[in-house]
Amino acid sequence: MNTLPVVVVGAGPIGLAAAAQLRERGLTPLVFERGPVAGAAISEWNHVRLFSRWGELIDPAARRLLVATGWVAPDDEAYPTGQDWTRDYLSPLAAALGDIVQLGTEVVGVARRGRDRVVDAGRDTEPLSVHLRRADGTADRILAQAVIDASGTWTTPNPLGGEGLPALGEKSAADRIEYRVPNIDDPKVRDRYAGKHIVIAGSGHSALTAIVALADLEKQAPGTRISWVLRRGDAGSAFGGGEDDQLPARGALGLRAKAAVDDGLLQVVPGFRTAAIESHGERVVLVSDTGARIEDVDRVVVLTGFRPDLSWLSEIRLGLDPVLQAPTQLAPLIDPNVHSCGTVYPHGVAELSHPEPNVFLVGMKSYGRAPTFLAMTGYEQVRSIAAALAGDHDAAARVELTLPETGVCGGAGVFDDADTPADTVDAEEAPAGCCPAPDLALISLATRAGR
Repeated sequence: MNTLPVVVVGAGPIGLAAAAQLRERGLTPLVFERGPVAGAAISEWNHVRLFSRWGELIDPAARRLLVATGWVAPDDEAYPTGQDWTRDYLSPLAAALGDIVQLGTEVVGVARRGRDRVVDAGRDTEPLSVHLRRADGTADRILAQAVIDASGTWTTPNPLGGEGLPALGEKSAADRIEYRVPNIDDPKVRDRYAGKHIVIAGSGHSALTAIVALADLEKQAPGTRISWVLRRGDAGSAFGGGEDDQLPARGALGLRAKAAVDDGLLQVVPGFRTAAIESHGERVVLVSDTGARIEDVDRVVVLTGFRPDLSWLSEIRLGLDPVLQAPTQLAPLIDPNVHSCGTVYPHGVAELSHPEPNVFLVGMKSYGRAPTFLAMTGYEQVRSIAAALAGDHDAAARVELTLPETGVCGGAGVFDDADTPADTVDAEEAPAGCCPAPDLALISLATRAGR
């Protein structure tokens, strides 16, 4: 099987980094991206600025490959937008990798050749069978020695419903709900929100980004009104570490969002778990599980995180934590009740392995339902996996990453109790850092390359 390619699913930052690392190790990667361009998911949040500097957003192997082509690196100290990241890094990287990056190609299933997940015999000796759907609708199959799933979570956002399931009426009200940070600079999008009553649901950095953007709109467009819905009992810890955050742009975002709240630009509704959405003409009413109501809502922006799509891996024997849906060995390291993106121990092939040999979930998808992810963590993951597949087990086990410490904020669990305000938790015992799409870059926007 060593002569077969390593299939990488997704041509986002982590998928392309995996290809660069594999190629540098003398292996043959094949990258399948269902979108029309590399970084297709990032194009859906082009307007959002990352929390990390350019110097922290470029994989080392990818940098070496690009420099050899004459590529001029962006200023390491500058902060790119999603558009910048795609234009100035991902697109040139995909071009440098050449024909190994196949766009418009969706991975629809992975299995062992000639075996479903029930069959034991041959799982260690048969190659992986990767089923594809091309852009023209034709089906194809590729045999692979390994599969690295870097498809992310971008297309599977969490619902508004407080139980992890869509609230009653959520699907029928879909035309008034947005599950991404709206681009208010787009005139058509701006018109949908200007002068309207907007509910923002969520407590991560995507929600803070939306708060800042819509608060600015409220200042400019009379009649605009914002309600911020939180499942947790208090908004205090949602603003992060402020000036103490070692990702300064992220700390500044929290301070700007807090200023909007302090200035009375939005009504904070803590302890509200949405159970139903009632449609009344062009407006909706949000109803909590206690019967509390938010009336006369025009638009709802749901930024409650993402979850992995595991449906096309149904014939693969994955070892997943029952809570986070992350690899079993990784889950304790990333539990949002204990850790933030800055306190997660760097990890690699050992923590990312599954009962199925040579199948790896990486990037945001490896975190399952954990809310925050740094791009540099993903780069370290694929460096370790590439080393292991090349037989360099010393390099695979070696840690080559130091993560920044981050400011204090809560995870999704302990701080989610409406009866336990976040400010009652000792900051020295609380998780340090961020809580979410997306990405080094805080991928609380869950940057996702389509599979």
